[in-house]
Amino acid sequence: MQLSRFTDYSLRVLFYVAVNTEKLATLAEIADFYDISIEHLRKVVHALSKTGYLETFRGKNGGIRLKLKPEEINIGEVIVQAEGAGPIINCAQQNCRLSGLCTLQGALGEAQKAFVDSLKRYTLADMLADKPMQSSLIGTKQL
Repeated sequence: MQLSRFTDYSLRVLFYVAVNTEKLATLAEIADFYDISIEHLRKVVHALSKTGYLETFRGKNGGIRLKLKPEEINIGEVIVQAEGAGPIINCAQQNCRLSGLCTLQGALGEAQKAFVDSLKRYTLADMLADKPMQSSLIGTKQL
């Protein structure tokens, strides 16, 4: 299973904002740090604020910060919210000779559940417990 760019950027934003707490983070700062499009980030930050992970502040001294503590942010839940909980293959959207007979959908559903359940064992705090990772998120541009 491959995660979307949107989910990747969502996790990157959460990592960055969780570590850089001395001031509000800005979209430009995060875009520069990861060398990614500010327009993509705008959509990601909007979604993360709508789902309650980030607080956003407008204006000259505006920016973003975590709304929850890192211990309260479950990685599996972030991924499910970003990716959606739909099936890996949506058989209802296709004409298929095996419709109603195929066992693949069940196997894929089981695998998807195991994937998400595994990730639900981790919080943002768990991901950031590694000191070298924390250090790489502070200061200079990563790439």
